[in-house]
Amino acid sequence: MFGLDTSMTILLLVVLVAACAFEFINGFHDTANAVATVIYTKSLKPKVAVIWSGLWNVVGVYVGGTAVAMGIIALLPLDILTDSSIYHNLALIFALILTAILWNLGTWYMGIPCSSSHTLLGSIFGVGIAFMLLPGSHNVALNWQKVEDVGLSLLISPVFGFGLAMFLMLLLKKLVKNKAALKAPPSDTTPPPLWIRSILVLTCTSVSFSHGSNDGQKGVGLVMIILIAIAPAFFAIDNSQNPQKIKAGIENIQSVITKIDYTKMNVEDQVSYKILVENLDTFKTKLAGMNSFNNLPNKTYFELRKNFLTLSKLSETISKNNPGLLSKADLEIIKNGFKDFKKNTEKVPGWVIIMIALSLGIGTMIGWKRIVVTIGERIGKTPLTYAQGASAEIVTAATILASSSLGLPVSTTHVLSSGVAGSMVASNGLKNLRKKTVKNILIAWFITLPVTIVVSGALFLLFRLIL
Repeated sequence: MFGLDTSMTILLLVVLVAACAFEFINGFHDTANAVATVIYTKSLKPKVAVIWSGLWNVVGVYVGGTAVAMGIIALLPLDILTDSSIYHNLALIFALILTAILWNLGTWYMGIPCSSSHTLLGSIFGVGIAFMLLPGSHNVALNWQKVEDVGLSLLISPVFGFGLAMFLMLLLKKLVKNKAALKAPPSDTTPPPLWIRSILVLTCTSVSFSHGSNDGQKGVGLVMIILIAIAPAFFAIDNSQNPQKIKAGIENIQSVITKIDYTKMNVEDQVSYKILVENLDTFKTKLAGMNSFNNLPNKTYFELRKNFLTLSKLSETISKNNPGLLSKADLEIIKNGFKDFKKNTEKVPGWVIIMIALSLGIGTMIGWKRIVVTIGERIGKTPLTYAQGASAEIVTAATILASSSLGLPVSTTHVLSSGVAGSMVASNGLKNLRKKTVKNILIAWFITLPVTIVVSGALFLLFRLIL
């Protein structure tokens, strides 16, 4: 398989199964949030709800594109995914997957709503930080802007979910004349009024779809990290491209770059400009005489990937910081040229998307009960009402869709849990919250990143030592 020997093929299959296991756990851990309100309010029967949610998660993964997946890969330092040592790459993979699976299973077992997204991101940050501690890696850095975004989302999304759901619940209490919607579901199987039931099913669908299109893509990114690390000849770059066409593209960009008066740039951008020019020349020389990207040494694939990404990053920095040094037409040539370069590192096979979509969808249909009980009964002292469930789900769906369109990291779990808490407070004040449950949820939220960073970093250094 992929030109690997038997032992490496088996190892690749094992880690791919582990990646599917992570996404499977993500399904019954995170997506339980999507079905919690429709199940607890008896809007849908449990089996119907989890199957419905699972299907929409599959759709979300399949049609959601690969931007989030590529963003996950981009979190890692460039050098860590262009390491030609297969054993170093295995250390990276094992550290990521073990940390993410263990933390997700632990929080699920305790019935604590915890973000699988932040678990994976924390694992990636931990590996990146640990890599920076290795000899010769002092100039390698994580994407600190992304680290900052994740940290802010941890703080802002629960507050936003809490406040907006509380406001919406207060609004419903004043505007809704049918007070049945403000009551808790009966102990029997009687469904809620049709209008509130329709809203709950619609928001469940929206949350499930958006979860698939966002969180599911994180699983796609994890699989691509595995494939790039173990089988670079097939996945580090898009082998179907023509090297001579890329070489012609470089020459086209060079004709524009030479028009720039780099002396008008700041010192930092002048350095970037000189590196860009040098790298363009080096890359063009490397492609000279190359008629195909097939049958090259693994080291060459890693070098080509690094060339593509380095050039894209440098050009983006220079174009963004110095727009006045070139005409709009020339800037567009640079932008489109390097966008094409970047595409050569972003090809995702269809089977990867299908594999992750099915893992997430099947996971949604199993193991949901622990989280549903926590959301429905253990956050507030009173049972979740129809209106409370609708408020929390509307806030969650709107927040995820809005954040996805803005490219911001946000947690389904954090927003829904805090939304339920906000709706509880709107109904009966702070006294209506179960302090122990809320405390456990908050602790899990705030320690997820530190714990996963430390554990994944330690495992990475340990595996680098023994592999």
